[in-house]
Amino acid sequence: MDVVRIFDTTLRDGEQSPGFSMNTEEKIRLARQLAALNVDVIEAGFPIASRGDLEAVKKVAQEVRSVPIAALARAKKEDVNAAIEALEPAAAPRLHVFLATSDLHLRVKLNMTREQALEAIGAMIRYGRQHVGEVEFSAEDAGRTDIDFLCQVCRVAVDAGATVLNLPDTVGYAVPEEYGAMFTKVREYLGDPEGITLSAHCHDDLGMAVANSLAAVRAGVRQIECTINGIGERAGNASLEEVVVALAVRKESFGVTTGIRLGELFPTSRLLTEITGAQVAPNKAVVGANAFAHEAGIHQDGIIKNPLTYEIITPQTVGVPNRSLVLGKHSGRNALRLTLRDLGYEASDAELVEVYGRVTALADQTKQVRTRDIVAIAHEVIRRRPAAMAAESSSVA
Repeated sequence: MDVVRIFDTTLRDGEQSPGFSMNTEEKIRLARQLAALNVDVIEAGFPIASRGDLEAVKKVAQEVRSVPIAALARAKKEDVNAAIEALEPAAAPRLHVFLATSDLHLRVKLNMTREQALEAIGAMIRYGRQHVGEVEFSAEDAGRTDIDFLCQVCRVAVDAGATVLNLPDTVGYAVPEEYGAMFTKVREYLGDPEGITLSAHCHDDLGMAVANSLAAVRAGVRQIECTINGIGERAGNASLEEVVVALAVRKESFGVTTGIRLGELFPTSRLLTEITGAQVAPNKAVVGANAFAHEAGIHQDGIIKNPLTYEIITPQTVGVPNRSLVLGKHSGRNALRLTLRDLGYEASDAELVEVYGRVTALADQTKQVRTRDIVAIAHEVIRRRPAAMAAESSSVA
């Protein structure tokens, strides 16, 4: 089965987004966890951005030796030199050179012609290859680049020595069908040259970063660039945990696998939230607080009978300790009985009905029923049984 490599850019693209900045020690902590997760590449930063970022990339490269470390650089000599310096301690360095290729970016942002762009791309990749064994090239805003020119860009990059071609949907504009078609066209133009990996990097402005990444896999892409919790510029990047779990759960559909240790996904997500202080949304796929929580009575009943009824993966698969049956106004009696047993109460059918009525009434008032509320209700209803029975016996006598 083909392997899709996971290129993690949490420390670079993720960190660039507002509220997610990390200092050097925090980057090292997260990089070590990414190594435990078994990502294929860690993009540690953008060295030209500041001396501090350069030193942070260098420190990550020194501390994390088991995973290739990448550093980003514009197609400018000063950028490439900064990246080369930062990557000097890396056991397996990767220089990541990028240049915008859409006519909009070339004209408005860079004031360059297409010919000047092709010259800069070729020159900086050749220069980088003199110092770093592996060079990746990214055509920024590839999704809005004229496809014939994009093919030309890719040919220049390959001829100059790039072994990874990343064609990003930089502004999250693409839809899956057209994003996949772009890669198909480039593959046909290049003729699937030996040793060249196509890579996808998608943003989530229209909420399709993961869908676009998966469409790229179907089109032959074998590297996905993504971030933990989907953090990144604007609406974020493709979420690493969503991409790899989708490929794992639907393995027969995609026909590929990854080397990710799925059981490390939840711990990695939690470490990132600890470092940045930014919590994920409760309904976030895979790692959100509600991803394995069930409140509706019908769902709870199904889960109790067989978890496959409402869960396509077990919580333990991704490192979540346990699922949760949440008691609220939508909950069912079976979930309540199970919860009472876990708390040490064995209720009769009549007692269960009374406890259930009190719990749902409380849920209507407070929206959330806490464990201590259930204990208090259960104690009052169930623990009074012996006294009630004694009074009844006395009356009969």
